[in-house]
Amino acid sequence: MTLPDIPPRWGARRRDRHGRGLRGPVIAPNLPAWRTRRERFDRLVAESAAHLVRINPRLRSVEFAVEEIPPSEPSAWEGHAIAVGRYFPADRASGVAARIVVYRRPLLTRAQDAADLAELVRMVLAEQAAQMLGLRPDEVDPDYPEDD
Repeated sequence: MTLPDIPPRWGARRRDRHGRGLRGPVIAPNLPAWRTRRERFDRLVAESAAHLVRINPRLRSVEFAVEEIPPSEPSAWEGHAIAVGRYFPADRASGVAARIVVYRRPLLTRAQDAADLAELVRMVLAEQAAQMLGLRPDEVDPDYPEDD
């Protein structure tokens, strides 16, 4: 018994142009290049935050977040500089935990390469955590670069 000849649908013919097979993903989902730039940045912040929490157990209750850009109206203490990160104190009355926010776009524009970006993220997190704890950044993160 033979199967009848079924004409191909227009959509199938379009996806299999020139007889080279169906199109598929160029990169497998389990490879690092599959992640978007935002996902890679989020992972970088999460790894840096986890490193800080391992060093300083007092940071366990702090929430770490990533925002795309800082608000257009800076806080009074920031002046006209563009914020790369902010610390928001805990509000016990409403039950909101302390929060450290890192702003992605300002850091990406300042970084030269991936290693520079990783160092900038670590520095921003250490500075904001130091502000929260009332310490110097090098006391929060021993790997914080010294001023020359």
